[in-house]
Amino acid sequence: MKNSHFRMMSAMFRMRDKFTSPRIKVEKADIKPGQVVLDYGCGPGSYTVEVAELVGDTGKVYAADIHPLSSKKIQAAASKKGLNNIETILIDGAKNATGLKYSSVDVILSFDMFQLVSDKESLLKEWHRVLKQKGILALDSHHMEENDILSRITDDGMFKLEEQKGKMYIFTKQAG
Repeated sequence: MKNSHFRMMSAMFRMRDKFTSPRIKVEKADIKPGQVVLDYGCGPGSYTVEVAELVGDTGKVYAADIHPLSSKKIQAAASKKGLNNIETILIDGAKNATGLKYSSVDVILSFDMFQLVSDKESLLKEWHRVLKQKGILALDSHHMEENDILSRITDDGMFKLEEQKGKMYIFTKQAG
C-alpha cells in the first residue's frame, strides 16, 4: 500500500471513530488488565490505543501491521496519551511472522483484515503458535461470509468457535 493510501485510510478511520468508538468493538473481546494482546493488522492503531488503556500498565499490546507508517501513527498516539505498554511490529506480508515468543499472547485481535491476507494458513499457524493455551482469537470481518470465516478458522482444528457477538467471532486456541 502506498503511503498516500495509508494516510487516506487513516483519515477514514478517524471519521469512523468519531461516530463509533473503537472501545465498543474492543470490549466485545473481553480484554482484561494485565493481559498481553496482539492487534494484528492494526493499521493506524484505533483499536491498539483502546486496548493499551484496558490492559493497563501491567499489560502489553503488540501492534502488528505491514505498513511502516502504522508504527509512526501508533507511537504518536501512544505518546499523546502517555501509554508505555505498546510495542509495534512490522510484518512481512508474505510470511505473516510476528517474531513473538511461543505461547506469549492472551488475546489476538483481527479486525477487518483477515480477508486481505493471501496466505491464511500460515497466518493461522502463527496465531496458534503465539497464543497461550486457552488464548482467544477475536476476529471481525465485514468482508467475508460467516460460513467462509468459520470454515477457514476452524477446519484445521487449531481454533474452536466459542461465541459470536454480532459480526465478531470469538475463537479459542485448541491443543496441537
